Amino acid sequence: MSAPLDYRSAGVDIDAADDSKHRIRAHVESTFTAGARGAFGGFGGMFRVPPEFKEPLLVSSADGVGTKIKVAIEAGRNDTVGHCLVNHCVNDILVQGAVPLFFLDYVAFGKLVPQTVEEIVAGVAAGCRENGATLAGGETAEMPGLYTPPDYDLAGFIVGVVEEHRVISSAGAREGDVLIALGSSGLHTNGYSLARAIVRDRLKLGPHDAFPGAGGKTVADVLLAVHRSYLNVMRPVLGHAHAMAHITGGGIPGNLDRSLPPTLDAVVWTDSWDVPAVFRVLQEAGGVSDAEMYRAFNMGAGMIVATDEAGAAAISASASQAGVPAWQIGLLTRGSGQVKLTQGGAR
Repeated sequence: MSAPLDYRSAGVDIDAADDSKHRIRAHVESTFTAGARGAFGGFGGMFRVPPEFKEPLLVSSADGVGTKIKVAIEAGRNDTVGHCLVNHCVNDILVQGAVPLFFLDYVAFGKLVPQTVEEIVAGVAAGCRENGATLAGGETAEMPGLYTPPDYDLAGFIVGVVEEHRVISSAGAREGDVLIALGSSGLHTNGYSLARAIVRDRLKLGPHDAFPGAGGKTVADVLLAVHRSYLNVMRPVLGHAHAMAHITGGGIPGNLDRSLPPTLDAVVWTDSWDVPAVFRVLQEAGGVSDAEMYRAFNMGAGMIVATDEAGAAAISASASQAGVPAWQIGLLTRGSGQVKLTQGGAR
């Protein structure tokens, strides 16, 4: 007679799930802001919209961090990808002028490891604290047969708020606007499948080997650098932004065009800012064309803002105060909604 089955023998460990919840409680509660309602462990998260908003629009977004997770797994360093996830989502709603209210996360494993869950959620909590968002809830799933241990996946969901009359969109872009790029902290959360292939197959490096030209930093140090949030830079100067683009998957051409009306082109001078060395190393080692580099990676420009001359000065000053590089990298001209990469622009 066959032995009786239970959930654990089928691959789902409820005791491990309970341990994970115990481990993450303090991290989650450390993010609670004034708008948070309810207690840890409820079926749904609750949040009160700040009373100072008179005509609030809620702005939501969902995203992941791609195969940056694979770098974290191989390096045994799982405490930064959650932070990256929050910052990525914050930037996505920031381009519409919204500030974050609360965040939800989803982590899925083939085999749930409570310590890894805690490391991931600690990173999410760090990102929430940085950006003033409440971690209002989430889901930790164990799905044997769907993911091969130690692999896991991670996704996040953010809700922010903006006054309706202060929404930023492509409608605000104007002919003659200048483009201000805010420097990235590295690859952020895009282009990792290409970067990993180059590092593994061309450079022949593992996660703990020194990355070329990085001053002794390892591959993991370089590739797991936390995705920069631009909230602190832009929040004081959002009134100067005519349109904004978060440079993620698709690079500058695939994201800046989303912030253009059909009557304007963006002319971007690719020699007008300092491209970080990591991108040059990857391009040379992989023999990657310029066009493909600008389509796969942010190339050092994590966010681009269209504004006038006065706004450019204010945004650059705010970036400088926050320790974030900023450059004037182009302008908006009459056209048909295209992004044109060229050279010859003045710094």
